[in-house]
Amino acid sequence: MNGFFIALGNQELRNMSGKPRLTYLNGRGRMESIRWLLAAAGVQFEEVYLETKEQYDKLIKDGSLLFQQVPLVEIDGMKMVQTRAIMSYIAGKYNLHGKDLKERALIDMYVEGISDLMQMILMFPFSPPDAKEKNLESIKERATNRYFPVFEKVLKQHGQDFLVGNKFSWADVQLMEAILAVEEKVPAVLSGFPQLQVFKTKMSNMPTIKKFLQPGSPRKPPPDAHYVETVLKVFKK
Repeated sequence: MNGFFIALGNQELRNMSGKPRLTYLNGRGRMESIRWLLAAAGVQFEEVYLETKEQYDKLIKDGSLLFQQVPLVEIDGMKMVQTRAIMSYIAGKYNLHGKDLKERALIDMYVEGISDLMQMILMFPFSPPDAKEKNLESIKERATNRYFPVFEKVLKQHGQDFLVGNKFSWADVQLMEAILAVEEKVPAVLSGFPQLQVFKTKMSNMPTIKKFLQPGSPRKPPPDAHYVETVLKVFKK
């Protein structure tokens, strides 16, 4: 499995390359925002894909998952779980979390808001067929009436390229991911948001993000039926 070795007892998982190693399924899910953040920071990483319930159960049995949940990210000698904690660590490590407490508070607020929207997108592939149209309409409504207007206003008011402190941050990465994810389902969603259109263009041309958006990058495609089936199989009770 891609050089993935689980040691016995309380020994650390071995990662000989020194790169962060991400353990999740071969799909977006809760790991995709972590992939985005690492890629935006210019950090290369390795991935291990869970394909069976037995692999997942073994991680739990070996004590690798603190709360019996993935994502799991091995970084700097730690086995980190909980998406928000992982991303906060990465943002701090790579100087994407503001210069002071106030900037970090703003970044955290923006990230939390975007995460609420992303949660709707995350769960959409698991919608029953008769609920998909309704759930898609909910995503469009929340994006256009609650979330995107906030960031349109922020960018317009301070007239800068980035959301906080006129410096690239975790919040910018998260917003860019959300914009593209919503556009996949509602292609014209930015039609009423000129500031976000400019923001998207600028973000798309940042070297690390541009690279991540190219074919062959670690970015995962939209979830399909196979991904949904694998999720249900790996995490079945």
